[in-house]
Amino acid sequence: MAAGRRARIAGDSLERDERTFLREPLRSDQEEFLELRRASRELHEPWEPEAPPGFDPYGAEAFRSYLEFGRDGRKQRLLLCRNEDAAILGSFSLSEIVRGILQNACLGYWVGAPFARQGYMSEGLRLVQRHVFQRLDLHRLEANIQPGNEPSRRLVQRCGFRLEGFSPRYIKLHGGWRDHERWAITAEEWER
Repeated sequence: MAAGRRARIAGDSLERDERTFLREPLRSDQEEFLELRRASRELHEPWEPEAPPGFDPYGAEAFRSYLEFGRDGRKQRLLLCRNEDAAILGSFSLSEIVRGILQNACLGYWVGAPFARQGYMSEGLRLVQRHVFQRLDLHRLEANIQPGNEPSRRLVQRCGFRLEGFSPRYIKLHGGWRDHERWAITAEEWER
């Protein structure tokens, strides 16, 4: 096992469970991260936005953008990693973190294709919920999911989210405005 990977296992994790842990991404993650993204292209393509012309969503510039995502304090990226070897399994994004009277964040996520359907994302989302409701002390977490994305719908349902509503033509993906379902969970619901 490489020294960098050993350091990630022993290093700071934000949350940890039996098989997985959450941590912030590092510059040294670039190669492994991009390799996993490339291997997962087919799995994610229907649900992700198109890249602007000339931008490689699987290249070094994309990874730099990924790292810079949380610099304004209203966003945070979290890598889901496996305890046994610190392999990157997927990623969670918290965006539009709003304080004051709202105390809310929007959730995004993806799993690497080699790790899909193994329960890692359910465990990871539970770690994210702990992070959001205990460490960040937010009140509400929201996920917007395309109605046809059954794996995502099942994931949030397993983790206690409830369907709140329907947003027609909510996000522009692949040249058209796509409908989304709005799923959410509050701190009180999570504590139960």
